[in-house]
Amino acid sequence: MANCTVDSCKVETSDGVKLHTRIFKPTDEEDRENLVVVLVHPYSVLGGCQGLLRGIAGGLAERGFRAVTFDMRGAGKSSGRPSLTGFAEIKDVTAVCNWVCENLSVNRILLVGSSAGAPIAGSSVDLIEQVVGYVSLGYPFGLTASILFGRHHKAILQSPKPKLFVMGTRDGLTSVKQLQNKLKSAAGRNETHLIEGVSHFEMEGPAYDAQMVNLILSFISSL
Repeated sequence: MANCTVDSCKVETSDGVKLHTRIFKPTDEEDRENLVVVLVHPYSVLGGCQGLLRGIAGGLAERGFRAVTFDMRGAGKSSGRPSLTGFAEIKDVTAVCNWVCENLSVNRILLVGSSAGAPIAGSSVDLIEQVVGYVSLGYPFGLTASILFGRHHKAILQSPKPKLFVMGTRDGLTSVKQLQNKLKSAAGRNETHLIEGVSHFEMEGPAYDAQMVNLILSFISSL
């Protein structure tokens, strides 16, 4: 990541949790775009942390966009304890987005959630006025995953803000048909991008970081 710089800080939530946060910036600040991408990592309970999103964040910074990653409560160097259903973590997302607006002089945020981070981010979209769009990387809409995350579905499906759902056709946690059925009732502009033959956890790997960056940039250009 020679073409970007990385700073770190602590962001405090409304209930006193301190979140370890990283800001990825273009090396040439004059070339930066007036939008920040905030990325929400996979399920903390299974070891998810912001490090899994480093490749995507660095790739975005190298292309002129500031990107922010953070460890949700109980993950990495953040304080607090993770929740099973991801509802406490909504406070984490809103705290980081508020910090971004106040400290990075920006009023446009793209919220990106990976795996379990997708429903958590989705429940935060309409709580933050400055969020102008949402990208899901492997939203767990499937029946088993819905035991934990089903109560998040309504928030993102009812949001009028533009949405992009990226998923591998061999996801395992969600079938293509389940995704399509869910999006039939979704409000606003909704796009899907299916990656042929790719599984859920495979798509989270670094081999797909560059493709995720390109998809996110393409979506930003449509906002």
